[in-house]
Amino acid sequence: MTKPTGLDKVSRRRFMGRAAGMAAAAMVATPAFAQSTIEDIISSPRRGAWDDQFDAQSSRSVAETATRHPIASADTIAFVERAIFDYQDLIARGGWPVVPATKKLRMGVSDPEVRILRQRLIASGDLDRNAGLSNEFDSYVDGAVKKFQARHGLPPDGVLGSYSYQALNVSADVRLGQLETNLVRLRSMSGFLGDRYVMVNIPAAQIEAVENGSVVLRHTAIVGKIDRQTPILNSKIHEIILNPYWTSPRSIIEKDIVPLMRKDPTYLTRNNIRLFDGQGNEVAPETIDWYAEKAPNLMFRQDPGKGNAMSSTKINFHNPHAVYMHDTPQQGVFNKLMRFESSGCVRVQNVRDLNTWLLRDTPGWNRQSMEATIASRENTVIELTEPVPVYFTYFTAWASEDGVVQFRDDVYQRDGVEELALR
Repeated sequence: MTKPTGLDKVSRRRFMGRAAGMAAAAMVATPAFAQSTIEDIISSPRRGAWDDQFDAQSSRSVAETATRHPIASADTIAFVERAIFDYQDLIARGGWPVVPATKKLRMGVSDPEVRILRQRLIASGDLDRNAGLSNEFDSYVDGAVKKFQARHGLPPDGVLGSYSYQALNVSADVRLGQLETNLVRLRSMSGFLGDRYVMVNIPAAQIEAVENGSVVLRHTAIVGKIDRQTPILNSKIHEIILNPYWTSPRSIIEKDIVPLMRKDPTYLTRNNIRLFDGQGNEVAPETIDWYAEKAPNLMFRQDPGKGNAMSSTKINFHNPHAVYMHDTPQQGVFNKLMRFESSGCVRVQNVRDLNTWLLRDTPGWNRQSMEATIASRENTVIELTEPVPVYFTYFTAWASEDGVVQFRDDVYQRDGVEELALR
């Protein structure tokens, strides 16, 4: 639900619990891992199944503003150029009014501020002019608010709370600059990207699988925290691992696992995490002094299985950042408003659909064989017959053929305008 205004208002930065400051936010992503802390990985009290769809109203509303045109395409460049012209004209006519963020407006409310809201929504094309100007928050305004929310990456609940007000009250001039910035980014990717490719748009936390110039799959994603950013990169997906092992990074061993073992000596065993020395020999947890000054110099590896940090799938592609795409046992995270929670890797909702598409040209692998392998819980490495290009991109604004203009928060502060940064 959209957050309330007034005294209850809370910034989205605070909502995410960001610890790093502005300088940290601009840092290049360090080698990333599947999850940020071991507790986040394996201590979920309400784990969903891999195929949970979470087909809420928000998903349906977003679909209404979706298009088969990939974001990175010549068509999108033309659509954004047209949007820029429209916004220039809008600004010349005075832009749009500021909507007072003093009340939680919703269906059924009658208030003079609704009249201002109507003016704002008409100016941006979300509300038909024929709906008129009145004080009534009727079904026409409700539909317009939901459309506005969907194209700004907000839950389309029709309720105006703090997040919606923040998006509404970004000026037309700033939005024009956002479109112009992203036009440059789009033009930089105007070349041939491949007959088949995968694109991750970080600010939207969304993945497109594109074939022959058309989007065939879209996936909700979880991407890097503000202080552990998912990097911009180009590579090729060459490998899918079913039932992967998960190896804990040193930082999680020191900050999370050791303290947990001091509290509960059965922690590793209960969570199928085993210890190995440099020669590959398994080491019993009870032989370790967990109160020593330094954490043990051992490999902490979690066995494949439903509770594994990467669950069913790890998708590999060569890159200098040590990032990858993967499944997660915590499917509920995909329903969150804020999906910037990883240490740089990208978690993929309904990843098995993407697996099937990626493995289409690899002999012996179809949906049935993949499901059977996952059910076996045996670690299985699959080399793709034809590697598939993958692009991690950063688009905070784009447009579609029907004139719908999409905006997202500048989560990593790359647009250069504080007003557009994640709030």
